[in-house]
Amino acid sequence: MQTQLLTTKEAAQILGVSVAFLERDRWAGARVPFIKIGSRAVRYRYSDLLAYIDPKFLS
Repeated sequence: MQTQLLTTKEAAQILGVSVAFLERDRWAGARVPFIKIGSRAVRYRYSDLLAYIDPKFLS
């Protein structure tokens, strides 16, 4: 199974929010799921974004 990983900018475009919103969200406790790659890189799974938009997506 291949998982599409998106940058913060790409995730922000999909969710219709700003990059700053996602950065604050990570700092404040991360309602939007993300993964860290190494010590600095942050990526978002496309499937996690869909589930955040519509929780029924996982059902």
